[in-house]
Amino acid sequence: NPYPNVDAHSGVLLQYYGLTEANYYTVLFGVSRAIGVLPQLIIDRALGAPIERPKSFSTDKWAELVKKL
Repeated sequence: NPYPNVDAHSGVLLQYYGLTEANYYTVLFGVSRAIGVLPQLIIDRALGAPIERPKSFSTDKWAELVKKL
């Protein structure tokens, strides 16, 4: 598999099952991720749960934290 954003095993399996067009590997990877995320999003909307936004730090914040150590 010549593309680094798709894991090594999927390329081998797709070749084995006859999908030899490498341009579709990334599409299949994206669709599989969407299929995994969308059911959770639908359940959250049905239950009225808020959108989850994890906390993030800028590089300045990380530098400040490291200086404290």
